[in-house]
Amino acid sequence: MRLLFGLIFMTKKKKQSLEEIVQSIQQGDHTLENELIETYKPFIAKSVSSICKRYITETDDEFSIGLIAFSEAVQKYDPSKGSSLLSFADILIKRKVIDYIRSQAKYKNISIEINDEHEEDSQHSSIEAQLSIDEFHRKTESEYRKSEIIQFAGILQQYNLSFDELVKNSPKHADARKNAMKVAQTLVEQEELKQYLLEKKKLPIKQLEETVKVSRKTIERNRKYIMAISLILLGDYLYLRDYIKGVLET
Repeated sequence: MRLLFGLIFMTKKKKQSLEEIVQSIQQGDHTLENELIETYKPFIAKSVSSICKRYITETDDEFSIGLIAFSEAVQKYDPSKGSSLLSFADILIKRKVIDYIRSQAKYKNISIEINDEHEEDSQHSSIEAQLSIDEFHRKTESEYRKSEIIQFAGILQQYNLSFDELVKNSPKHADARKNAMKVAQTLVEQEELKQYLLEKKKLPIKQLEETVKVSRKTIERNRKYIMAISLILLGDYLYLRDYIKGVLET
């Protein structure tokens, strides 16, 4: 439990943030990795339970999937993308558990044999099974989309933004939204502009004006929207990024 007490009671002698601990793990400190996983087992169980809609114990297969996903999150975590480790881990755990449940549902429900003596009943059962799978897909995707939105709302708060503000400040016309997304795309592709946003929690308006073919007035008017799109592009948001990709490709 050394890590648990180290996280709660930071001393002046050795003060490590969670991100610094992860960096040590990524450099090969396996003992620290085991301690981190042990400390965050309740967090992992909570993330898994939110998807399974039931109490999860360490003996459940879904919990094992969550452990593996948490370990993967630790190894892949990149603080420059704007989200915290726990936000990133929560998304990855839920994604992996959903994939696991989906694969189990397919295995159990699709392989339905048709009995010649009761062909009509079997066909009916097969249709019901497929409908059940389709409904499961809709529910799990809805759950994951909801999880993404909750995680993103937390990131927005760090930048003094909210979804209500984004609704009010989003460009009204499709072309204007697309242009704002292109500005955001330029921002995340340039290291200096990206670091300015992440470190100062502000949009580098002057630098953007010199980089993109958009007026300063337009950038300032769409400042909050551009910031939000940039944060989506920097984060691990499957559904939100797909929306942006769909707009940019039209």
